[in-house]
Amino acid sequence: MLALAVTLFLVLDPFGNAAIFHSILSKIPEERRRTVLLRELLFALAILLGFLFIGKHLLGFLGLRPATLSISGGILLFLIALGMVFPTRSILGETGDEEPFIVPLAVPLMAGPSSIALILLTASKYPAAIGSIALAVSGAWLVSAVILLFSPAILKLLGTKGTRALERLMGLLLIMVAVQMFLDGVATYSASYAK
Repeated sequence: MLALAVTLFLVLDPFGNAAIFHSILSKIPEERRRTVLLRELLFALAILLGFLFIGKHLLGFLGLRPATLSISGGILLFLIALGMVFPTRSILGETGDEEPFIVPLAVPLMAGPSSIALILLTASKYPAAIGSIALAVSGAWLVSAVILLFSPAILKLLGTKGTRALERLMGLLLIMVAVQMFLDGVATYSASYAK
């Protein structure tokens, strides 16, 4: 499940999100920032693990097959990765002077559609390995959380250009993962109709 942890870490994109988190949290008094960030990160973890444990039932209820999830997840992941390589996004969640609550930090910046789709797909592929998947999800979240908690120092160390370069490199890796997910979904879908 190391591959899942690494892929999920790339999807969570802590280096790319660091600047956005910093911008949103800059409107909050400095003594509250770390508390708010930690709270939002914990919300994100709860949402990711929630989808892991109820994902199978949700897919069954909606009548979705793993191939559908793989294809749609691949497309979504590709679009997210493309945005990382060619950033055109504006700061998500103009919250004014209000303290962010769940949106936009926990959802969609940390627990976004692509990370949820990846978790649902992995859980549907390996239903017997839910414990290992939960460990991989928690590991990817923990590394991302540490990076975001120390993001002011990291942003200062890497600088704007260094952060952008790192995000684009992560985006390129993610594009390959997205294409593979899409091709796996198409192959599974084709095989089910060839029988």
